[in-house]
Amino acid sequence: MNGARVVGAVRAAQAVATVVLLGAAVTGVEAGATGRVVLWVAVAVWGTAAAEIAVRLALGGVRALRRRGAADAPGADGALPGAVRVDSPVAGRWRAFNSPADKVPSHGTRSLAQTYAIDIVRAPGDDPDGTPGSTPGLRWWPPFPANRDFPAYGAPVLAPAAGRVVTAVGSAHRDHRARNTVPGLVYLMVVEQMARSVAAGAGIGAIVGNHVVLELADGSYALFAHLRRGSTTVRPGDAVRAGQQLAEVGNSGNSSEPHLHFQLMDGPDPRRAAGVPFAWRGVGVPRNGTDFTAAPARTPEAGDPTADAAGTPGTGDAAAGTGTTGTAVS
Repeated sequence: MNGARVVGAVRAAQAVATVVLLGAAVTGVEAGATGRVVLWVAVAVWGTAAAEIAVRLALGGVRALRRRGAADAPGADGALPGAVRVDSPVAGRWRAFNSPADKVPSHGTRSLAQTYAIDIVRAPGDDPDGTPGSTPGLRWWPPFPANRDFPAYGAPVLAPAAGRVVTAVGSAHRDHRARNTVPGLVYLMVVEQMARSVAAGAGIGAIVGNHVVLELADGSYALFAHLRRGSTTVRPGDAVRAGQQLAEVGNSGNSSEPHLHFQLMDGPDPRRAAGVPFAWRGVGVPRNGTDFTAAPARTPEAGDPTADAAGTPGTGDAAAGTGTTGTAVS
């Protein structure tokens, strides 16, 4: 008997079982020993229908997830399909963490439009500008290291494309000490996270700290979070060019150490916007723990056919990189 005949026989048995069960329920007739056996067999056969439905739903869900995973699979440079191509918001040698090239949502949540966000710190080694990079590793003491111990602190944050400043919060939040030690992380996850979650009800500043939101030419919005207090050089309404300095890397808001949190959104308010995938020209999207070197952005000259328009949607830079909770934003 082939598969089709087996399926047909099972369908017929299920139909008969359904009729028997419905008849017993409607008539309410007391069944003898033989009748009880028939009813139990009917229950067992009919149960296969429910099991089949459950299995089909589960398999359908798995197939849907596989199709979605294939559609959202990053390219060779880590860029996701439909990524908006912009320049890097930093220059020099950096290291990526919480990257959307490794998982989506990258920060474990889609809230505050963080779906495709990324965190970057200064990588060990000397940068082209002569700044040494030697980020302290996880340790016990001192429990809250000073920000000056981190080479990312004070590094310039650059506009990745030409655009208009929508939001610029530069002095509302202090740069607290780092939390990248064992006692510091315990404090951050247990005490500070709860306090910031409560404070987030009054605004996003408790999470993103000092920040800038830039509207790009393609209609997407770039968010730069955890900026150094007093370092912003722009105001709402300002028009900026690609590569222009916006602020400096800091350690404000929900941050374990000085670093830059970068993300693209489809609206100016992270509380109402959705995340948008990005790719940095010449870099792509670096994976977790990957070092990359970014050149300063340049403003395309008029009539330059080789220059990409700033903030244009695409599939990411063609060149691969250099080996490369709801209140996350870390």
